[in-house]
Amino acid sequence: MQRKESNPFLKLGLRPWLAKQLTKLGLKGATPIQENCVPAILAGRDCIGAAKTGSGKTFAFALPILEKLSEEPVSHFALVLTPTHELAYQISEQFLVAGQAMGVRVCVVSGGTDQMLESQKLMQRPHIVVAMPGRLADHLTGCDTFSFDNLKYLVVDEADRMLNGDFDESLKIIERCLPKTRQNLFFSATMKDFIKESSIFPIAQDCLEWSQDSEVATVDTLDQCYLLCADYDRDMVLIEALRKYREDNENASVMIFTNTKKYCQLLSMTLASMEIENVCLHGFMRQRERVAALSRFKSNHIRTLIATDVAARGLDIPSVQLVMNHMLPRTPKEYIHRVGRTARAGRAGKAISIFRFPRDLELLAAIEAEINTKLTEHPIDQRMVERIFMQVNVSRRESEMQLDNNDFDERAQNYRRKTWIMEGKDPDKMEALYRKKQKDKLREIRRKRKQQQEEAAASGEGQALLQDERFKTVDNARFEKKFKRKPKTEETKNALKKSSNLQVTKQKFKAKVKSKK
Repeated sequence: MQRKESNPFLKLGLRPWLAKQLTKLGLKGATPIQENCVPAILAGRDCIGAAKTGSGKTFAFALPILEKLSEEPVSHFALVLTPTHELAYQISEQFLVAGQAMGVRVCVVSGGTDQMLESQKLMQRPHIVVAMPGRLADHLTGCDTFSFDNLKYLVVDEADRMLNGDFDESLKIIERCLPKTRQNLFFSATMKDFIKESSIFPIAQDCLEWSQDSEVATVDTLDQCYLLCADYDRDMVLIEALRKYREDNENASVMIFTNTKKYCQLLSMTLASMEIENVCLHGFMRQRERVAALSRFKSNHIRTLIATDVAARGLDIPSVQLVMNHMLPRTPKEYIHRVGRTARAGRAGKAISIFRFPRDLELLAAIEAEINTKLTEHPIDQRMVERIFMQVNVSRRESEMQLDNNDFDERAQNYRRKTWIMEGKDPDKMEALYRKKQKDKLREIRRKRKQQQEEAAASGEGQALLQDERFKTVDNARFEKKFKRKPKTEETKNALKKSSNLQVTKQKFKAKVKSKK
């Protein structure tokens, strides 16, 4: 009689019911971070784990928590802190799926929903609470209907972002409400010294520090490419590259990253007017809109998602085949998080980043140094880019007018003021402080950019890249503003006239509505 093969997850020290549940999910065996961190956590040690995106970090802390919870099923057994709504719901799903057999109860506290409903859920004695720091701090200061007296585990996910100072005010409130005797588990894609030195959540000196030992920060199954563009034709290059990719991969799921909420909405509207069906994801959307958009994308009803960096960290959408960087992230670390949305769990994936030539070469050099990999050029038909230039330009202008008519900036301001009022803060004072912070932030970004450019010029990185074999044959004339200098054809004149007439009509209508008010 043939002996039945042993379940590989039993070696981690997990109970048979949990190991069986993992094989039901189609998992073949533990990943390196799970092999190293799960036994240590089960043994009672604090843990700092760092590994590439898609390496199974969530289960590295979820599995030992579920194992210990099954021995002592008390309420508020574990608290998981995370920086985004989407990641909070994803972690919740992972706990529910893995702990289905024991009937685990999970509560998500993330804002964007009715605070009273969240309070009621917290009172219903959940085993696991997955929360964003700001909203949880509001609950802890505003009511005393629940407590974390039974807490055994504190997990800080995306710890490099959570502990960098941006969330300190909320984290201090949370820390005061937690028992001192507990296990602290910090997980991230990148290892930072300040994680272990956190004064808010002090971690044991004998904690396990485990980092994936690799000189390459991205996985081997990821094909990383670049496209060169001028300042004025980035949208056209992106749309043509996407169109060409879709010819060969009609059913592929594509994520497109850009840097601002407004541009995310604008690009989504522009692509929609070009008959490219998509959904977008950014911070000014209502929570139910964000959940609905992500659900439509994850279920493959919509194959293209346009997002800000709100979706860059932690989200596990297994079917993503292509990530496109419409605008480059500000740091190489954020590049790693973005492209990590594809090529997960051993699957193949592709990342295409659009660089402005030659001004973005310094950033390209920094990214390649960080990932220890050279990007290759993605082929594109420049004639097609020129052919769709005017069509995309007109669609972009119409989308801008529509966005202005929808008062996007005013809605953003109202969203901020509503949030401050709900937090019991003076909205006028907070708005003034917000504008000052934005100016300071912009000034700091410009200072850092100038410093980076000076350092790059001193080191000769940008100039060195110009001598790289990849760029020696680049036609510099291609990146001059030749499209704007071309004489207008009859088709171009008609398109511009149509766009201009539409703008005048909308302005008249808007003025008429205001006069009636």
